[in-house]
Amino acid sequence: MRKLTFAMNVSLDGYIAAPGDDLGWSMPSDELFQWWSDRVAATDLALYGRRIWEMMSGHWPTADQQPGVTPAELEYARRWMDMRKVVFSSTLGPLEGNARLVADDAVAEIARLKAQDGGPMDICGTTLAASAMRAGLIDEYVLATSPVLLGGGKPFFAALDGWVHLELVETLEFPGGVLLTRYETRR
Repeated sequence: MRKLTFAMNVSLDGYIAAPGDDLGWSMPSDELFQWWSDRVAATDLALYGRRIWEMMSGHWPTADQQPGVTPAELEYARRWMDMRKVVFSSTLGPLEGNARLVADDAVAEIARLKAQDGGPMDICGTTLAASAMRAGLIDEYVLATSPVLLGGGKPFFAALDGWVHLELVETLEFPGGVLLTRYETRR
């Protein structure tokens, strides 16, 4: 059985994006960016919702053509393009690259993928993750918490029907006061 992780940059008050989908507050340090890049390299399969897919696929495949691109960004782009991806959307057309589209029941497909043998899976996007949270499918939560209060925006956690008990398994501190915490779901 595969392990499913939901990991994102988050504000201290629990948002992954400020109002208007502003991400300007969440620019990672070089060290945190490397941590995210290493995580992508270790991920066997990433599950994407439509909006975050459009953002990521609109940037990383052409990162090598961007002015001022760094070697770390090129490495991340290569790792991201090599990683297998499943995109959940009923409105997207055919996908390019190392991705396949699923338009059916996301929760059923995520459960099916989890039940398979294979390496770790990451879930990307709060709407998709919310469905997986409510279904009890997420095994691990990773929050890279920035010391900023946004006061509103897109929340990391979804409204749930019941409590989810977690166990802290790791903490790391990054420049700029970013604290990465990793929690496993207690079953």
